[in-house]
Amino acid sequence: AMKLGNINTVVLDEADEMLNMGFREAIDTILAETPSEKFTWLFSATMPDGVARIAKNYMNDPVTVSVKGAQKTGEIAHFYTVVQARDRYPALRRFIDAHPGMYGIVFCRTKAETQEVADHLVRDGYPSDALHGDLSQAQRDFVMKRFRNRIITVLVATDVAARGIDVDDVTHVFHYQAPDEPESYTHRSGRTGRAGKSGISILLLHSKEHHK
Repeated sequence: AMKLGNINTVVLDEADEMLNMGFREAIDTILAETPSEKFTWLFSATMPDGVARIAKNYMNDPVTVSVKGAQKTGEIAHFYTVVQARDRYPALRRFIDAHPGMYGIVFCRTKAETQEVADHLVRDGYPSDALHGDLSQAQRDFVMKRFRNRIITVLVATDVAARGIDVDDVTHVFHYQAPDEPESYTHRSGRTGRAGKSGISILLLHSKEHHK
């Protein structure tokens, strides 16, 4: 229904995540409908092969601008523990209990699991809430406002929903499962240790995931 023949500027934000979510064909279809002469901008936290391919196919003599954050990076201590699948949630609770004053983000792979973990934490008396793609923008803003104001101190989120979260005082990041891509682990962990502060990243690793 939308005619793209007169588009003069195309911006792909979070290009790497769109590819990870399986939108490669959709992106190609949309870009193919736009004029060959146009400005194209790609914004991406990481630069995997798929993003480089889009740049090659749809950009003329592109210039890469790599931005390093002006904020001073603190120290992030990385830990992992090996657990069985049934023990993930009890292990998460033990870690939360062992760190009083913790202000953290728990990363899950799916929207359903994100909501399930948040619901369990609330049921068990932890000030928690979920952030995922099934929430409306108003609901997302409400959750983030409560997190920034520390009404909730444990935010359970998917990788995609957590993109763009900019909260300086996060003390802990928990990986409820190992992410598929190393870049995702780096991006998740980087939610802590911001503005010169130190942080802790804890991975709950299944016994079958040692190769990761």
